[in-house]
Amino acid sequence: MSDSSSAPSFDKQTLRAHAQQACALLKTLANEDRLLLLCMLVDTQKNVSELESLTGITQPTLSQQLGVLRREKMVETQKVGKHVFYQIQDEHATDILRTLYGIFCAQEPPAQ
Repeated sequence: MSDSSSAPSFDKQTLRAHAQQACALLKTLANEDRLLLLCMLVDTQKNVSELESLTGITQPTLSQQLGVLRREKMVETQKVGKHVFYQIQDEHATDILRTLYGIFCAQEPPAQ
């Protein structure tokens, strides 16, 4: 077990607030389509057509899931001409996505 004296001390309300924030983030990530979309946006921005092509997620599901990501403030948009580009704005989500990539994507898939 780790030394509790090195851990930051928080009051119960602060711990609960942090737990609620973590749960909200994990709930948003716990959808296959949203997770795929966010994976495509790590370190880059893409427009809707690019996201559709890369993920295979078609309308209206794509629009619905991008709407959830916008509402949860996970992504931000930038309009350039006729195109709307999406990029991740939540640094915590980026950190988690990189960790998930290291666990699930950076290695060869297990033999079945």
